[in-house]
Amino acid sequence: MLSGNQLKEKNLADIADILKDNPVALAPMAGITDKTFRELAKEQGPVLLYTEMVSAKALSYRNVKTQALLDISGETGPVGVQIFGSEPEVMAAAAQTAAAQGAAFVDVNMGCPVPKVVKNGEGSALLENPQLAARIVEAMAAAVTIPVTVKIRLGMDSDHLVVPEFALRMEAAGAAMIAVHGRTREQYYSGRADWQQILRVKEAVQVPVIGNGDVWGPKDARRLLEETGCDGVMVGRGALGNPWLPGRIATFLLTGDEGREPGREEKIAMALEHCRRLVERKGETKGIPEMRKHLAWYLKGLPRTAPLKEKLFHCRTLAEAEAILRSYPREA
Repeated sequence: MLSGNQLKEKNLADIADILKDNPVALAPMAGITDKTFRELAKEQGPVLLYTEMVSAKALSYRNVKTQALLDISGETGPVGVQIFGSEPEVMAAAAQTAAAQGAAFVDVNMGCPVPKVVKNGEGSALLENPQLAARIVEAMAAAVTIPVTVKIRLGMDSDHLVVPEFALRMEAAGAAMIAVHGRTREQYYSGRADWQQILRVKEAVQVPVIGNGDVWGPKDARRLLEETGCDGVMVGRGALGNPWLPGRIATFLLTGDEGREPGREEKIAMALEHCRRLVERKGETKGIPEMRKHLAWYLKGLPRTAPLKEKLFHCRTLAEAEAILRSYPREA
């Protein structure tokens, strides 16, 4: 059995190995980065994957829908499970469940800005309670032998920034990696990400840091790395309707090959493939409604798609969705 220091060194080495081969992470996004989307993204390049955020409390109640979010069986490459909650013991138990499912690491969500999460003292609310946040990380790190990581924001608002002090506290508690979204909770996803605050975190801590915010293409990622010295980058909204993007960025960072933006035919083909896989996995009754937002994102930026989007919003079967997408004129 490894001692505490040996386990810490092992986990840091494991994270370093993961980032060496997977320099770009697909951000965990609720209702988006499910198993199907993760598979599509991984097929495009060396991407570090996270599950959607999973409620530790719901896991403790053995909620079937929540347990399904932990399914990472058969996925290629390292996958981390992100969990959220505010009770150290419950979070520790959730970490053990994630480890048993084969997670490469378990991540604590300390950045979700959604009111229903924050009002329960979870997600971004933990930025205001560093003592509790540290106890959560300590409990989880003591409960599992895989790395425990955290994803944070800069603070609740611009008048109450908590980095880099909060990041240092998480490192001391046992976090093996810190992902920093360069926005405050108040910003949600508006305005510009403050990469200088990410730099402050990187300069303060010794563990690897992933920078997140305003990475829309390969050159954005390179610039973020140059300006912050981060060990990796995370892509969120840029991947909506664009599962190619994280892989393109990773390939660019590893080889210098920037690739190209997918064309109209490729977008339609990927939308169809995404739809087929989702329906195969979840059935039409659940899969088609979940797919509607993805279909709109795939069509974003393409000409004359308003009528298409309206029809897709009301479609109920895979056959309908395929027929609507195939009706999009080649000359559009």
